[in-house]
Order: sequence, then structure tokens, then C-alpha cells
Amino acid sequence: MRKSVLLLSLLLAGAAGSALAADKVTVQLKWLPQAQFAGYYVAQAKGFYKDAGLDVTIKPGGPDIAPAQVLAAKGADLAVDWMPSALAAREAGVPMVNVAQIFNRSGMMLTCKKASGVSTPKDFKGKTLGVWFGGNEYPFLSWMGTLGLKTTGANPDVKVLKQGFNVDPLLQNQAACISTMIYNEYWQVIDAGVKPADLVTFPYEDQGVATLEDGLYAREPDLKDAAYVAKLAKFVKATVKGWEYTLKNQDEAVKIVLAADTSGGSTAAVQKRQLENVAKLITNTDKMGRLDPAAYQRTVKVLLAGGSDPVIKKDPGTEAWTHAVWDKAMAK
Repeated sequence: MRKSVLLLSLLLAGAAGSALAADKVTVQLKWLPQAQFAGYYVAQAKGFYKDAGLDVTIKPGGPDIAPAQVLAAKGADLAVDWMPSALAAREAGVPMVNVAQIFNRSGMMLTCKKASGVSTPKDFKGKTLGVWFGGNEYPFLSWMGTLGLKTTGANPDVKVLKQGFNVDPLLQNQAACISTMIYNEYWQVIDAGVKPADLVTFPYEDQGVATLEDGLYAREPDLKDAAYVAKLAKFVKATVKGWEYTLKNQDEAVKIVLAADTSGGSTAAVQKRQLENVAKLITNTDKMGRLDPAAYQRTVKVLLAGGSDPVIKKDPGTEAWTHAVWDKAMAK
């Protein structure tokens, strides 16, 4: 009798444990651990994901990691990516769909030395410009297209230097301008001893060629599964909570980010400055994470305006994004 009761108790305990088992979610970041992704690390560290019934794995990115490829290979449930590379990948056959948009402003810009003779976009012609590739080149190529500047061929109007993820080409005068983010590389130039007065910057937002960055993307076939959508909705809700906490508690968030950066290659001062500038890219705090259809259309328009070599050749329409996950996440 006792054995039967014990066995029954164990079976019930096992069943309860199974019923309470957390849903596993893996998210692939676009880059290494830094304040750019603070909301995810904060949601993990503060237990927001756990409270939502999720077992979340955060996979750092890097120079050799393309979020679209990881998503296509089912190495993650979600990927943090920029919309230009996501839409280009979608047109190439990767069924990426934007399910949430954390950053609603672009932090990308070209940073130039005034001594190079660049003061307006008209001065780009004949110059060498540093550009990130691996999907990050698309906004730049679209911009050059709108300016009517050729970047390829025997006699390009501008010479494109494939820029590493550093600012050396500008410091060593190998390029007149380089790609920078308002929260990262621009400050690396300043930290290297270049005075802000000796620089001129061209934020993509100011040039009318801004595209959406740092959105969350899932695979389109998976979104046909209601249970999967529900799981992603829990993740989005907890992530938004993580970002809300981050923006209000930036010093604590910086400590959490530094703890996640096992390389130890950064400092609290650098990450704090980065987070202060990242915060400027999240201005829709009342509907954080909800993709603005108008911003999406603006991005598509920019990507289609690449002259003879546009980033994408056709408008992907509304199939490339959905509010279904966000709406479910925020439902009362």
C-alpha cells in the first residue's frame, strides 16, 4: 500500500513538473554583449523571462554571425536584426517576419574628418568611405543610390572600403568617412583623441534614409502555430519589461551587461555612455516594441531606391511583419 501511494505521489509530482516546464526560447543577437542589448540581459537577470514561464537562451552575435542565417538554420527562435538585412534575406528565400520592433529610430551615421574635405553629402564623390558589410551595407548602398553615386564598376563615384568593426580607417586616414553608430563607434573615435569639432557626422535619420534597426524576427511558417505565437508573445512582453526597467535603472543595467560580457573587454563608463545613447533610439515608450507601419514603409522605400542596384527589388508588402505577437503580448 505504501509503495503504491509513494509511486502515485511520484507520478503526480512528475506530471506537475512536466505541466510547469518552462517553454524554451533561444534568441540570436546581432552583436556581442553590450548595452545595445541591455533589455534582453536585464529581463534574464531580473527573472522576467522565468516569471513568464520561459527558459531563455541568449546567443551573442559577432563579426562572423549572420542572424538571418542562424534563424534560417533553426538555430534560434528569434533573431535581433536590422530590417534592411532581414528584408534582403527574405527576398533571397529566408522567411523572416518582424514580430516586434524595439528601436524605432536609427543610430547609424557616417562620421568624417573635416580635414578630408567633406562637409556635405555632395563632397562624397571621389572619396573613400568605410562601410560595414555582412548585411550592414544595405542602408549605405541605398543612400548612395539616392545621391546618384555609383559604388561599383570600373569608375565608381565613391570608393567603398570594406570596414572592419573598428575605427582604424578614419584614424589612419585610409578613408574620409566611416560607418559609426551613435552609441558605439563614434565614441571610439572621440576616445582615440579626435575632437568633436574636427568631425562632421551624417546621421541617416537626418538624411532621410534611415531604416529600422534591432527588430525581432521569427520564421514565417512557425507563426502559423498558435502555441508558438503564444510563446513568442510571452517573450516579447518580458523583453519589453526588461527594456522598461533598463531605461529607468541604467546603472544597474550596465552592471548586468558587464556581467554578461565574459570577455571583460569593456568598462562601466563605456557601457553607460552606450546605454544613454541607445535610450535615444527608443522613443515610443507607450507602445514599445510595436512596429510602426509607416516606419516600415519608409524603410522599404529607402531600400527600393538604390538606382540600378536596389537592396530589394520588390515591396514585400505586409507579409514581412505582423502585429499578432505584440498584440497578444500586450493584451490585458
